[in-house]
Amino acid sequence: MTETSRARPAHHGPDGRFRIPWPLEVADQRAGGGVLRWQWERMWSKQPPNPQPSDLPRAAPDIARPRAAADEIRITWIGHASFLLQIGGLNLLTDPHFSQRASPLSWMGPKRFTPPGLALSDLPPIDAVLLSHDHYDHLDEPTVRELHATHDDALTWIAPLGHATWLVARGITRNVHDVDWWDTVELPAAGGPLSITCAPAQHWTRRGLREFNDRLWGSFALRTVSGRGVYFGGDSGYFQGYGEIGRRLGPFDAVMMPIGAYDPRWFMAPAHMNPDEAVRAYGDLGGRGAFVPMHWGTFRLTDEDPLEPPVRLRAAWKDSGLPPGDLHVLPHGGTLIV
Repeated sequence: MTETSRARPAHHGPDGRFRIPWPLEVADQRAGGGVLRWQWERMWSKQPPNPQPSDLPRAAPDIARPRAAADEIRITWIGHASFLLQIGGLNLLTDPHFSQRASPLSWMGPKRFTPPGLALSDLPPIDAVLLSHDHYDHLDEPTVRELHATHDDALTWIAPLGHATWLVARGITRNVHDVDWWDTVELPAAGGPLSITCAPAQHWTRRGLREFNDRLWGSFALRTVSGRGVYFGGDSGYFQGYGEIGRRLGPFDAVMMPIGAYDPRWFMAPAHMNPDEAVRAYGDLGGRGAFVPMHWGTFRLTDEDPLEPPVRLRAAWKDSGLPPGDLHVLPHGGTLIV
């Protein structure tokens, strides 16, 4: 083994791309015709209907303006994986997506069931954006351009390795942090710096046909100087690494975890947790703090009933014997104050 190969992290492939470095619990079926099989099965199976906007409750956001107190955490669900996170006296957005579709095209692709829970024009001053990976339902170019036009160099961007090049190509050249797993960025704040650490996740990246895992994916752990912590799970299948994340970066006062886009399991399991697995991951992280589900009820990405994830989540939560008061299924626009 050469010195170079010994120095390379396991999730860095020898071809310059990134890879999942641990054994998968369920085999990855994306290669070998897996996508075609999924689409063929969809043609011959009856899909649950899309929900109507009235099926998805909404709430008026309870936002601190211009910012929350340094010792307060406010989490407002905009939709899908997009949150306004007010923590440590700063305002952050996770995977901000305000467009009508999760698609490179404005006229086709997954369309919103209901408008964002908070409009772009109603946002308070934003200090930083966390991007978990490059898929169109998480990295939305029109939203990125609008945020940059509004905030310019006052905005800090934090994303896993490879995303800086994408941002620079769109005119975002300052305050961009391209981070590897376990790298930490400290954001200055009036009450003391907010630490943001990129953590592992089990997923993949691609925005174009010629790309595959050219950029890294990840989750994020945030910690204030007073010790308050939040975990944002990004997009991930269940994997054994949640225990290490909890030990190294926990405990957490709140955990934002994906619970949707999981069927069919033979195809989706490596990349997307179902609600039962999300509860299992929460336990691995330490099993404490507010659980806030995401990645459901906004776009139709896969085959399960779009309204099923929170139903299954509540059942899994009860079966696990976890405190009922720690589960917070927010409506679009709903705010949790921790």
